[in-house]
Amino acid sequence: MSTTAVRGAGAREWGGLAVLSLPTVLLGLDVTVLYLALPSLAEDLHPSGTEELWIMDAYGFMIAGFLVTMGTLGDRIGRRRLLMLGAAAFGVVSVLAACSTSAGMLIAARAALGIAGATLMPSTLALISNMFTDERRRSLAIGVWATSFALGMALGPVVGGAMLNHFWWGSVFLLAVPVAVVLLVAAPLLVPEYRAPHSGRFDLLSVVLSLVAILPVIFAVKRFAKDGPDGLTIAATAIGLAFAVVFVRRQGKLASPLLDVRLFTDRTFSAALGVLLTGLVGVGGSMLLITQQLQFVEGLPPVEAGLWMGPPALLMFLAALGAPLVARHVPPGIVVAATLALSMVGYVLLTQVDASDGVALMVIGFGLVYLGLGAIAALGTDLVVGAAPPERAGSASAMSETVQELGLALGVAVLGSLATAVYRSRIDGEIPAGTPPEVAEAAGDSLAGAAASARQMPDGWFETAKEAATAGLNTAMLVAAVCTLVLSFLSGVVLRHVGALGGDEQAAGEAAPTEPAGRT
Repeated sequence: MSTTAVRGAGAREWGGLAVLSLPTVLLGLDVTVLYLALPSLAEDLHPSGTEELWIMDAYGFMIAGFLVTMGTLGDRIGRRRLLMLGAAAFGVVSVLAACSTSAGMLIAARAALGIAGATLMPSTLALISNMFTDERRRSLAIGVWATSFALGMALGPVVGGAMLNHFWWGSVFLLAVPVAVVLLVAAPLLVPEYRAPHSGRFDLLSVVLSLVAILPVIFAVKRFAKDGPDGLTIAATAIGLAFAVVFVRRQGKLASPLLDVRLFTDRTFSAALGVLLTGLVGVGGSMLLITQQLQFVEGLPPVEAGLWMGPPALLMFLAALGAPLVARHVPPGIVVAATLALSMVGYVLLTQVDASDGVALMVIGFGLVYLGLGAIAALGTDLVVGAAPPERAGSASAMSETVQELGLALGVAVLGSLATAVYRSRIDGEIPAGTPPEVAEAAGDSLAGAAASARQMPDGWFETAKEAATAGLNTAMLVAAVCTLVLSFLSGVVLRHVGALGGDEQAAGEAAPTEPAGRT
């Protein structure tokens, strides 16, 4: 591995970090505002159930598929250049999404946003690793980067809810435009360009293989969330895994691979990826179920639901900023294990939410869940990026983002499907005889369908649907609590070899101006 001179961070580097945080804030906004906009969007565009699913999933589907490609492309053509191209595309496509006149047009725009978004996260992370070569400052910078995502998630419900209260649903997409403009103006002034030396030829066959490996698996996960383990889900998973094997074998033979599979031999890199993947599963499922609970069961309007989602996101903000500082004195494995234990307590509290008045308990429980998310997002990402040599920072950053996207998708699929199964089992037999078939099907399928059908059902029936949905939430959160407890223990074990960030080895690094490219 190569070495990099350790240098201090001045005003330009910290100003550059502020610029690189902008697209992170933007993506955090995008995560939360669409959940709030979905009810009014559905009322205007009248999407089918499948179209509604793709409106939500097209973005994550494409961003997960293209992250590895874009991370490596940035290493070759220039990370700042790719970041600016992606920001410009994100701004333009956001306008198209806001002006969508049909569900199909919005799905296409969301898919294009995913491709553009795939250029942003790995580029920002890789540039941070170039600008902050000192381990302690890099850890803090990545913590700030992670807090920016949390800030976007905290602002999304508040700003998005306020906009939905005064404007049409498409206005939430226009939030991306001023952010993209500021980034395009400021990045050339404050962010240095970086292109990996001796990067070699860009292997297009590897790009195709990576897409054919990732996209079928993501499709299978999302289909599983809706239809369970049917034949198409199993076939898509098998195809994706088969092409993943072909992709990995090809990477091992190339002098300039799209993804350097040798990174996985670093146990810190592999362990941190595993923690990020599994930790995000519970978050993805709980985020979906809590937002539905606030709007459909508690009956809160978007702006009020958004305000209640703000405090948990602020706890994530504090954890992402504070965890790297604590990890200077306490080994990261212990910090991650402790915060995940707090998340487990949050999930346990969510198992006690009831259908009559559970807002306060949801906010407290979800806040503890987000506390763990902030810590693993900051420390896990830093461990992944720090384990890679500078010329592979884009590829490592892309892997970090890919597993997090996959974790969120798995959470929606697994926990969402579990909650839906409980709902259907509870509501089965509760639909009155003589209900029109299409109404009965919608009401028995999901809580959203029950809400849409409530006016055509007898008085008081929707309360039964609320109780069934709450039972689904409680069951899913119980499973998440058990899994998070196990993950907390395993995190302390698999990361036990990682010392406190910037300890004795950092002091030595400051005495002699070199640092190892990877952390072992």
